[in-house]
Amino acid sequence: MGPEIHFQVMINRNAELREEAAAHRRAREVQAARKVRSEGGLRRGLRFFGKTSAA
Repeated sequence: MGPEIHFQVMINRNAELREEAAAHRRAREVQAARKVRSEGGLRRGLRFFGKTSAA
């Protein structure tokens, strides 16, 4: 394999890996957001601080 072709293969593989990493990152962000929503994350925290400041 010539050096130019090898370089192009490396560039293409790098682009593929970056796309896969971005998709994986988005999937993890979605999972984290769903977890926060299901646990009531922010609202629970705000209620906690509301109770402590009113006490």
